[in-house]
Amino acid sequence: MDAVVGLLDGPRARGAFLLRSVLTPPWSMAIRDEAPLTLVAMVRGDAWIIPHAGTAARLNPGDVAIIRGPDPYTVADDLSTTPQVVIHPGQRCTGPDGQELSWMTECGVRTWGNSTHGPTMLLTGTYTMQSEVSRRLLNTLPSLLVVSGDSWDSPLIPLLASEIVKDDPGQEAILDRLLDLLLIAVLREWFTRPWGEAPGWYRAYQDPVVGRALRMLHHNPDQPWTVASLAAETGVSRAALARRFTALVGEPPMSYLTDWRLALAADLLCEPDATVAAVARQVGYGSSFALSTAFKRRRGVSPREHRRATRT
Repeated sequence: MDAVVGLLDGPRARGAFLLRSVLTPPWSMAIRDEAPLTLVAMVRGDAWIIPHAGTAARLNPGDVAIIRGPDPYTVADDLSTTPQVVIHPGQRCTGPDGQELSWMTECGVRTWGNSTHGPTMLLTGTYTMQSEVSRRLLNTLPSLLVVSGDSWDSPLIPLLASEIVKDDPGQEAILDRLLDLLLIAVLREWFTRPWGEAPGWYRAYQDPVVGRALRMLHHNPDQPWTVASLAAETGVSRAALARRFTALVGEPPMSYLTDWRLALAADLLCEPDATVAAVARQVGYGSSFALSTAFKRRRGVSPREHRRATRT
């Protein structure tokens, strides 16, 4: 996998929460679901995203917003509209007084709102789990970013809008992949912009030396890499590679590799049939003991403790 695929692969949707909202003003929803990552795409009409801290952003048709949790935020037709709906963890929906609002869900397949033909339609995709691999990505994002629909051309929003209301066999898997595609497309567009603040690893991927080193680390984390072997593969000296890698990525090659291996291990350990020994081999550690030692040193818990915590 390349750096973009690998580091965007963390927030891969698995049974993500997807919803089409059809609304007639005035409307306002206070989001308290504590999700690590949410994507909101405007199909028609407009809306405001109002973060708990920071500047509000207006969405127009074709615009996409990414909200990094778990802080609360509000989505509304107008900055002055008082929330009428509160979305809690598990997507439980109540009024501000805590009363359940079951009537808000009776608008069709994956469709919710206060009107069946409202002038506003938005799509929401919520990632409910934070992957360890994605932590390096998520930590680089602002609490709210918006890509304007008039600045990029993507068929993914209308495609997702048409698929979200279908209830065919395998539909959840299709929607998960469409959500992933839209997320990656939006982030790639964001990172190419001067104000997008692309992380060092993303920019470094374009460098002929460091980019090659990153490719090798991401494609083959199980190999016994050293600075010397990476330097030989990239055609520069050890000192030159270490200096250039650290300057562009923000940390030395072996430190980066350790974090990458342990992030991969953290995800692999959550697989139902994974063993510590098998995961150790996949990410470049010679034994379960070596992985456990490195894992606990960096993360403060053993691989088995991490796996138990993620399954509770």
